Amino acid sequence: MRILISGTSGLIGSAVAAQLESQGHGITRLVRRAPGLGQVRWDPDVGMIEAAQLEGFDGVVHLASMSWARRWTSGFKMQIRHNRLRTNSLLAEALAACTRRPRVLVCASGQGAYGSSGDQILTEDSPVGTDFLATLQRDGEAATAPASAAGIRVAHLRIPTVLGGPDLAAMAKNVRRIGNGQQWFSWIARDEMPGVVHHVLVTDAVSGPVNAASPNPVRYADLVAASARVLGRKPGAPVPAFLLRLALGEMADALILASRRLEPSKLLASGYRFHLPDLEGALRHELASASTSA
Repeated sequence: MRILISGTSGLIGSAVAAQLESQGHGITRLVRRAPGLGQVRWDPDVGMIEAAQLEGFDGVVHLASMSWARRWTSGFKMQIRHNRLRTNSLLAEALAACTRRPRVLVCASGQGAYGSSGDQILTEDSPVGTDFLATLQRDGEAATAPASAAGIRVAHLRIPTVLGGPDLAAMAKNVRRIGNGQQWFSWIARDEMPGVVHHVLVTDAVSGPVNAASPNPVRYADLVAASARVLGRKPGAPVPAFLLRLALGEMADALILASRRLEPSKLLASGYRFHLPDLEGALRHELASASTSA
């Protein structure tokens, strides 16, 4: 397949591009800088994309996103929203205008489409939430409507916390119980993501929202315990919810204290089999992988 991928310098995109390339697929990277060989330039901030270079791809994988890792002021939330809507709509409109359109567009979305839901199991049929994060994900997914209207199959990967990469060891060392630790923690291993993306690219039955999460979510306290076992060390002191809210504001409730228990119903129903389905095994694999590549 000829595949165009955005976000290839990021945690997920770098892994996806490398594995698809190793499988013999032709990979072209969508980049913001001056393009080199095998690259196409775009600048969503000014609405620019090299539209003529988008012809003839079999599939497009859109994984580019700005970092959200800071306190969410009103101004920063506006930046996040503009970034998501601009990138999604620019790419969807450009692909829809192609003469030789791709068959499929796979877009990164997020588990934040669902509100905090306690012990409720969240499938792709569960209702979307109403807070800032849910509205962001909902509207970001809707921004790809031009591609759908042009006959392109569109799938939105609702991705939870991704475990892997060079920062995983530091994260695992610092993990500690947050709040009461009973909130559900949905996750996926970084090295699982290329398989998920490839499955969605080649499986015509998969479209719309797709929970790209391990079938085995855990409570946050279990994440802490698993990290302690893998690293052979005691977890840090618990962090009360009120302190986290003081430090991070709205982001604390939306991303860390929220309880989301995702079930990857569409992936399982369409025949996908997870390679790293269990938390402790996934942590061991990803930590070993990170140390090998360091």
